[in-house]
Amino acid sequence: MARAELMDYDKALELYEPVLGFEVHVELSTRTKMFSDAPNPAFADNHGASPNTQITPVDLGLPGSLPVVNETAVHYSISLGLALGCSIAESSRFARKNYFYPDLAKNYQISQFDEPIAFEGSVDIELEDGTVFTVPIERAHMEEDAGKLTHVGGATGRIQGAEYSLVDYNRAGVPLVEIVTKPIFGAEGRAPEVGKAYVSTIRDIVRSLGISEARMELGNLRCDANVSLRPRGQEKLGTRTETKNVNSMRSVERAVRYEIQRQAAILAKGGTITQETRHWHEDTGTTSPGRPKSDADDYRYFPEPDLLPVQPSAELIAQLRAALPEAPAVRRRRLLEEWGFTELEFRDVKNSGLLAEIEDTVAAGVAPAQARKWWTGEIARIANTKGAEPAELITATAVAEVQSLVDDGILNDKLARQVIEGVIEGEGSAAEVVEKRGLKLVSDDGPLIAAIDEALAAQPDVLEKIRDGKVQAAGAVIGAVMKAMKGQADAARVRELVLERAQA
Repeated sequence: MARAELMDYDKALELYEPVLGFEVHVELSTRTKMFSDAPNPAFADNHGASPNTQITPVDLGLPGSLPVVNETAVHYSISLGLALGCSIAESSRFARKNYFYPDLAKNYQISQFDEPIAFEGSVDIELEDGTVFTVPIERAHMEEDAGKLTHVGGATGRIQGAEYSLVDYNRAGVPLVEIVTKPIFGAEGRAPEVGKAYVSTIRDIVRSLGISEARMELGNLRCDANVSLRPRGQEKLGTRTETKNVNSMRSVERAVRYEIQRQAAILAKGGTITQETRHWHEDTGTTSPGRPKSDADDYRYFPEPDLLPVQPSAELIAQLRAALPEAPAVRRRRLLEEWGFTELEFRDVKNSGLLAEIEDTVAAGVAPAQARKWWTGEIARIANTKGAEPAELITATAVAEVQSLVDDGILNDKLARQVIEGVIEGEGSAAEVVEKRGLKLVSDDGPLIAAIDEALAAQPDVLEKIRDGKVQAAGAVIGAVMKAMKGQADAARVRELVLERAQA
């Protein structure tokens, strides 16, 4: 397929105003599914099951099976609605959304249509330079997830070119909350950044509530990005496209930018935008057509006859509101003050996505600056090399153990990096890695003095230079000693000993 023509991004913004909208699906981490007692694969203890083993007749839509609403999922949904500033409906109803797809065994999805559990809210997001932008929320509604298709035989893993497809119904019936924004105006040139920051904020809120792991790479959090353009000065909205299931924060940003450039190129030549779903391709950074989509998709919604309306009591809503955790934005401001970081340092932490890991490490007794250094430095580097999330590789407790060894003078930073590597590679605890690799600092002055004398013998003029006030000359000796000791010497102590020799 030929690559679409793109307009220069700045030129596109001169001619057109971007209007955004996002639909974010959050998988809830309940023990069981939305309408059955099957294990929920989105719950941590249920990960990794064999295909089609976490199912019941309800999930497969077998005749005679009846759904039962998961009470915990309803509570989680209300909490999320409250955290988004939404009103909670006194009565909301489930509906059947009818469409055929192989991974939807009963040929309809139980969702909410015109009576969602939460509606009319807003969320403040913070852009990379600290600017606060408000995103209006139209609704947050409950529904069930579909199963998962695996396409076999093609080069890309997609249905195009595949020889056949396999269906895994484990995910069918997993509880979802879909958060739908109103049209987002005013983002202008920062539209891609707004998209990334919005999804990141939703992830932070969901994690703070403890209702989902919200890991995009696992599908716990999925985003559909809607983009339309309208000529400058025009009131009528342009035709939108919906880019489906964008699976990382960076991809949200790239997909929004790409669609702005692609649509602008078409409109500038007098073409029209097709209202359709589009697929994001991470490898090429492009979108491709999916299926046409109108505003009046005929899903033949009608009220789910097997389920009563959800009518939470005022007491329950008040109880859930009182239990809401500190809002992520408030938490960030508190941590900035407590940790004593500069605005730039804290912004780097926030943008790294490692705020929670650093906070946990500080809680384990590590100074904020040290926790920040390890997570955004060595651990992030190793994670990037492995193509993994940093938190998957090492725990906050393990990082605290490494830093404790540094604080006790057993390790220096260079050796500590090797210990972190060993812990990540599964060689044991920090202390065990030190023992196995023989990484402990040499604390006895005897070997250090012997190495210093050998370095001075090779550079006899250094002592005279130091005695003449050229203290920086000691650096050559220190470097030689550190090399001879294979990095297992305390550089500060070596410096002290060199200066003592100069004064002798």
